[in-house]
Amino acid sequence: MRDVGVEPYWELTFDAEGDVDVRQRDRIADGEVTDLLVFAHGWNNDRSIASRLYRRFYRHFPDLVADRPGVRLGYVGVLWPSMRFTDEPIPDLEPVPRAAAATRGLDEDTRAALTGVFPGAEREAAVDRIAELLRDRPESTAALEEFGSLVRRLVADPADSRAGGAAGAGGTDHGVEDPDGRAPGELAILTADTVAVCRAFTEALAQAGAGAPGPAGPSGGAAPAIGFGGPGRWWDGAQELLRQATYFTMKRRAGVVGERGLGPVLGRLGRVRPSVRVHLIGHSFGGRLVSYALRGLPEGTRSVKSLILLQGAFSHYAFAARLPHAKDRSGALGGMHRRVDGPVVSCHSRHDTALGVLYPLASRAAGDSAGLLGLDSGRWGAIGHGGHRAVAGSVRLTLDEALAGGRLPASGCVSVDAAKVVRRGGPPTGAHSDICHPELARVVLAAGRIGS
Repeated sequence: MRDVGVEPYWELTFDAEGDVDVRQRDRIADGEVTDLLVFAHGWNNDRSIASRLYRRFYRHFPDLVADRPGVRLGYVGVLWPSMRFTDEPIPDLEPVPRAAAATRGLDEDTRAALTGVFPGAEREAAVDRIAELLRDRPESTAALEEFGSLVRRLVADPADSRAGGAAGAGGTDHGVEDPDGRAPGELAILTADTVAVCRAFTEALAQAGAGAPGPAGPSGGAAPAIGFGGPGRWWDGAQELLRQATYFTMKRRAGVVGERGLGPVLGRLGRVRPSVRVHLIGHSFGGRLVSYALRGLPEGTRSVKSLILLQGAFSHYAFAARLPHAKDRSGALGGMHRRVDGPVVSCHSRHDTALGVLYPLASRAAGDSAGLLGLDSGRWGAIGHGGHRAVAGSVRLTLDEALAGGRLPASGCVSVDAAKVVRRGGPPTGAHSDICHPELARVVLAAGRIGS
């Protein structure tokens, strides 16, 4: 167990199937605490980075509860097998790259992460060839097609091709069955025309302020890449294709770990320590993990008192009872917020370009290969960019309003605009990981009615 600067602190380690380290699970019940904070990281492939993230976030709490008599906080860091690309720094933990161009290709850390998450000799060879193509950027559509084939070979793993969250999850976060009867692992971004997908991602990167500089546009800046040059111009989009295909694997895995792993663990804790109040916190795909844990809660478990999503990387319709574009269907977590004996709070920011620009395109491409360039963030948007959508009775607050005494509802879905503090970060992901702020720690305390 690592020292993250707060006590008592426990770790919960899960494998890709959701199996937990039972020795760690059993130790949590030994703590004499009133409230337990359970934080799940996003796409961190390194345990030390996840621990540093927990240290940065949890460090605010001891002082914040010092004057709240009777509160004894316990802290949990969830560790699950995910990865991130090294050009996605966490502010305050790692330096922000000056430009995406400086991180083109696969650096050694990213290559090692890919081979760690996707093990095996055949996949290692695929990673080597992918790295070679991204380095050389051939002026060839055939090379782009080869790249798409290699990426599909890399991420196509039966162990990761389970249903969108876990068994019985049914569809995607949008409540729409996978089109054309494809298995969940067969993303349209891989089965569609690779060249078209790479072109679409190249334009999205330009919109996000990343990607290769192009011919001068009307304002003197770089013009969108699409329509200029040949296939050599679309390798920025090819690298984004690799990133997004990897992320969809991690996205599915987060659902599995949440429903099959964390949910049952929380149910057991509720039985052996019924007085402990649990507060779930998730960043990025970790938000998906803790949300899917609600599906895995045993019937009657009422120990979860709040759920806080920090830049959640899943659909803003996830908790909707009816989808605006499919009235006969619900979101993948429709009604699950009622399993929380308190509010489900989504902290979101317009400065998060990973969720504001790239997520809608990738989500649309994953389920609908037609019209890749026609972004429809209303249908395909992320909960961490605009908060909850189509949930009856949901409330929208500014960060200041959420922190004002008594303003944050005691139940239901709540969207908190955190752009006031979640604002730092460079392309391509923007402020996606800018979450270690005392104001967000105060949101956790307010949502959980901790000490109030």
